[in-house]
Amino acid sequence: MPVDVLTDTFIARPPALVGAFAGDPSRAPEWYENIKSVEWKTEPPLAVGSEIAFVAYFLGRRLAYTYAVREFLPGERLVMSTSDGPFPMETTYTWSPEGEGTRMTLRNRGEPAGFSVVVAPIMALAMRRANAADLARLKRVIEGGA
Repeated sequence: MPVDVLTDTFIARPPALVGAFAGDPSRAPEWYENIKSVEWKTEPPLAVGSEIAFVAYFLGRRLAYTYAVREFLPGERLVMSTSDGPFPMETTYTWSPEGEGTRMTLRNRGEPAGFSVVVAPIMALAMRRANAADLARLKRVIEGGA
């Protein structure tokens, strides 16, 4: 069963600013509750082909994975994917102008393998909750109310 979780929020700042902050992997621990560390495998700045290793804790488990940047349009769109591990994942950020701010979407899609297939529905629900909390945290940080 594929997992496809889409979450969004409005941030009262311009897309270029939101994209620069949220699209900088080094800043992920500032707004992702579960991400504990980030290591660039390629030299910054972010570009198509960049590789970034993350360590996260999700559902009580330590996860180490490396994302490769597949698409990057600064201030508009970032697509990263990983093919290793029990849950290969693609993460997409989009930043769209909306009124005096930005509509940011966060989408996680993946095809679980092995035991992960059994828990995919639970993982999708947990991901939806975590993504909503992370976007709320990002909104507070960027808008200055951290």
